[in-house]
Amino acid sequence: MTEAILLVGGKGTRLRPLTVNTPKPMVPAAGVPFLTHQLARARAAGVDHIVLATSYLAEVFEPYFGDGSALGLHIEYVTEEEPLGTGGAIRNVAARLHSGPEDPVLIFNGDILTGLDIRALVAEHRRVDADVSLHLTKVSDPRAYGLVPTDPTGRVTAFLEKPQTPAEIVTDQINAGAYVFRRSVIDTIPAGRPVSVERETFPGLLASGAHLQGMVDSTYWLDLGTPQAFVRGSADLVLGRAPSPAVPGRCGDRLVLPSARVATGAKLTGGTVVGEDAVVGEGARLVGSTVLSGAVIEPGAVITDSLIGARASVGARSVLTDAVVGDGARVGADNELRAGARVWCEARLPAGAVRFSSDQ
Repeated sequence: MTEAILLVGGKGTRLRPLTVNTPKPMVPAAGVPFLTHQLARARAAGVDHIVLATSYLAEVFEPYFGDGSALGLHIEYVTEEEPLGTGGAIRNVAARLHSGPEDPVLIFNGDILTGLDIRALVAEHRRVDADVSLHLTKVSDPRAYGLVPTDPTGRVTAFLEKPQTPAEIVTDQINAGAYVFRRSVIDTIPAGRPVSVERETFPGLLASGAHLQGMVDSTYWLDLGTPQAFVRGSADLVLGRAPSPAVPGRCGDRLVLPSARVATGAKLTGGTVVGEDAVVGEGARLVGSTVLSGAVIEPGAVITDSLIGARASVGARSVLTDAVVGDGARVGADNELRAGARVWCEARLPAGAVRFSSDQ
């Protein structure tokens, strides 16, 4: 059908410490690197050639995915020496595209989990003969996003910065991070310098009279930019709320990878994932959480909407809610971590060191 560019060069600073050792698209969601879900959905839509625009920890991607043949894809890798922004990254990989000047090229941000009908976006792009088509989604509170109003035919009329007052909220439509570019438009992006498609490329095209089309698709959509969102996205994949052909098992309340060990008296619900070689002890309760490879959850721990990094451990009877424990960290017994707490990689938290309640 077409080829695609995946923008996977970001540092994922909002996700730290998850991204200290791992680039954001390679952090596991529902048992596999998040990028696997995007690649699999693109392949299911008919894409067979994908160029990954890498930068931060770029050396991690190719050893895992190789040439893409295991996924039925041909994958190429282009690494930015210096971060170039979304537009600069797109321009930087243009030489690897095979498309003709009028052909459509799909472009995805590497941190969006979505149920977008990819074929429908490409079909809409072709139907109206657009220069660029954008996936738009509607949100209940658009104040944190740039707004993209359209006319009755779906043609984009403006790109508006995050609204500061109620009067500035002229639409609930936002840029959802997936695009179709006419191949020739990519070549108009300046080469060799940072460029933002959101702040420079799209407004510039609009000002020049180019046809930018918006397609509203309000199926599942989630920006995985924060640890809490990432954990939720992983759980939604396991529960079947977010579609992906790459979930390594049947959808349900839990996903336990084959080499993990879960005690018979442990309870896993809400889309919880237990990764390879991880251990969950007797009486532990995990709700909507992710336990990465080699981690240990000791007996009686209660973990809710949290992520436990690779090789980390959580001590007996500790209670974690909306927390992140980095790779290799050790949380001792009888701790309480809540409300977005982040324990850094390799940190050591003694038994009973942090509490939100009395020890009685």
